[in-house]
Amino acid sequence: MSPRTLLRSLTAATAAAAAALSLTACGAVTSADGGSGDSGDGSFKLASYIQQRIDDDKPMRIKLSYHDPSLAFATPIGAGMKKAGKELGADVSLIGPTGGDAAKQVSEIQTLIQQKAVDGLAVSSASSDALKPVISQAYKAGIPIISFNTDNPDSEQMGFVGQDLKGSGKAQAEQLRKDLKGDVNGKSVVVFSVDTGAGWSHDRFNGFKEGLDGSGLKIVGPVNVGNEPNSAYNTVESTMSGQSNVVAVAGLDCCSTTAAAKWVAQSGKTDDITMGGFDLLTQTAEYIERGVLNFSISQNPTEQGYQAVKVLHDFLTKDTEIKGVDTGAQFVTRDNLADATVED
Repeated sequence: MSPRTLLRSLTAATAAAAAALSLTACGAVTSADGGSGDSGDGSFKLASYIQQRIDDDKPMRIKLSYHDPSLAFATPIGAGMKKAGKELGADVSLIGPTGGDAAKQVSEIQTLIQQKAVDGLAVSSASSDALKPVISQAYKAGIPIISFNTDNPDSEQMGFVGQDLKGSGKAQAEQLRKDLKGDVNGKSVVVFSVDTGAGWSHDRFNGFKEGLDGSGLKIVGPVNVGNEPNSAYNTVESTMSGQSNVVAVAGLDCCSTTAAAKWVAQSGKTDDITMGGFDLLTQTAEYIERGVLNFSISQNPTEQGYQAVKVLHDFLTKDTEIKGVDTGAQFVTRDNLADATVED
């Protein structure tokens, strides 16, 4: 059986209910021939307008919808996307709402579906539930759709490109334990996140807790710091002023990592606090070089952007089955910093 007609079904009744509610509220999205994009039995059926574009040898229009393109992390994603677009001859673009407004992201995607303005779609959502209904809409409209960077496992996505989030959180905690010196029983580790309500943050933190199991360390947080740098720093500062016996700090993402590292540096506690974070912004690399950060974990955003385009393009033009791509977790320390790729 061709991958384009591979039988698929929803993995949870809640996902089906959410999709039905969304279609009722917004109006069913139809394929180019006016019918449902799926075949009626749960299998995927490519929209006729997309098949026509393939037959006419037109460039595939592939969109990457990122939950907040204003974040520094979006820059390397866009670079990888453009590299793939150039290599494959695809028409690619990075879209999404500045500030991470889920409702605006959904609306933007729905417009693409309704206007038949996209041939392949990759989405990254701040919330694990926010995009489930619109993912279902795209799938039923016959548009190949995957998730990248943040997973939507209980949706009708056809694959995921990105890091194993829970696994990376567990690895972060395990590395902190290795780097800590002396008796840490009863001591504290403070955890920060730019969005504690986001699905990716939950996944990383759950892995982090698992990695610290049996360590004797008390976990404080995760503490929500938000995206704005000054506000994030102020939140870190006020949180840390109320803590004692802190031996470690962890950031679950790019920007809580830099905010927390800034506090560690300015407080003069570099020698007293072991710190691990995520991603490799220019600031992050500087904190690693200065010894403020013991390590950071890169999730290779450039590869995420590249592979998201390639997976969709290969499916459309070569009928290649969509499979998930794990972009890995690279630990960056002083020892290998010179060989690492800065992400902004």
